[in-house]
Amino acid sequence: MMAGMTGEETRTAMSPPIRSSAQDAELQPPATRAWMTRVVIIGIVLTALNLRPAITSLGALLEEVRDGLGMSGSFAGLLTSVPPLCFAVFGVMAPRLARRFGPAAVVCAGMVAIAAGLAIRPFAGNTAGFLVASALALMGIAVSNVLMPVIVKRWFPDRVGSMTGLYSMALALGTAAAAAVTVPMTRALGGSWHAGLAVWAGLAAVAVLPWIPLVRARGTALSRDAASTPASAHGVPLASAAGQEPSALRITRSRTAWALAVFFGLQATAAYITMGWMAQIFRDAGVPAGTAGLLLAVTMVMGVPLAFVIPRLATRLPHQGPIVVALGVCGLVGYAGLYLAPAGGAWAWALLLGIANCAFPLALTMVGMRARTGAGVAQLSAFAQSTGYLISIPGPLLVGVLYQHSGGWGLPIALMAGLMIPQIVVGILAGRDRTVEDEAARRR
Repeated sequence: MMAGMTGEETRTAMSPPIRSSAQDAELQPPATRAWMTRVVIIGIVLTALNLRPAITSLGALLEEVRDGLGMSGSFAGLLTSVPPLCFAVFGVMAPRLARRFGPAAVVCAGMVAIAAGLAIRPFAGNTAGFLVASALALMGIAVSNVLMPVIVKRWFPDRVGSMTGLYSMALALGTAAAAAVTVPMTRALGGSWHAGLAVWAGLAAVAVLPWIPLVRARGTALSRDAASTPASAHGVPLASAAGQEPSALRITRSRTAWALAVFFGLQATAAYITMGWMAQIFRDAGVPAGTAGLLLAVTMVMGVPLAFVIPRLATRLPHQGPIVVALGVCGLVGYAGLYLAPAGGAWAWALLLGIANCAFPLALTMVGMRARTGAGVAQLSAFAQSTGYLISIPGPLLVGVLYQHSGGWGLPIALMAGLMIPQIVVGILAGRDRTVEDEAARRR
């Protein structure tokens, strides 16, 4: 896999030169540069593995958590809306924190927050404590979500597709693993949902380790070059090569930025409804709990190979609209099957919805392609993700309300299918070959 990344031709290679951590590392001996690059790759993979287990592990045990904490269906819907809310609120802070402390330090702190939140929440004792501890973990996920495209752009500006694919593949693997093994692992640990949720804190603790030397390396770079790079990230200024500060870009003036934000929001709505409710849909259709967890895992695991293929394909196309349409059609067919024969064709629907959920790595790839500079990527990533997650908040909550008041899954599934149409439309608009810097400049 590592060999397949070399020599990739991406559209981002046409960007103006950006001083990156990798370029700063050229001042170091070759062995040191290679070592730092390997550590960054390990850090990216371990971080990605931790960005969804907090959510899908809960989805697999949602019925047990509801019973244990005495939640209503509507409150459970609120619980599934907490992730996008936290991602929107905390994600917007990530670029500013990165300018102040460096992306590595912020991601390192994010992994600490995930580990602490996941360790605390099962034993909080009540619904309020569970929500607060979940928010702590989700805060760490939020800042890491935003900064991963920035780190990829900085360290691997000529391999955005490959590295985004690697990151997305690891994210999908972590998502699927949590969905697949949480129920059997809970049984192996004595049947307590508390232990089944808490065990994922260990994976987050491991992800802290590779970022520690990178934080130290940034401190060394700053002390060596403080006069010339006062606001660097890993020793990298977040401004462009021309000295433009990130605040100079009026991101809200870009139509592409808005299209990408709405696309991100609608795909996130579908993803969090799937992660929070799909296992329950299958269980209500008569599928055993363990099998329902495996079906959710199948949906998530489809992102492992496709999350590596789709970004590489996207960077080779002048317009990403055809990929958007293909993913949307898979989603529509999957929802239709989930409505007509949820148990009879369960494995087919899980596969199709898993393909549709690969709109997430496509959105991340377009973030890297729709901005020319590292500063532009940071702003676009924060704007698209924060705005998108705000858009996605009502979806899981509305599904819970419709489920409770209608007594079935017909209306919720109709809602999911209906949202796929505007997702396709805005995805086509976001996939056009243009950059937010150019659009913002034209509209001044």
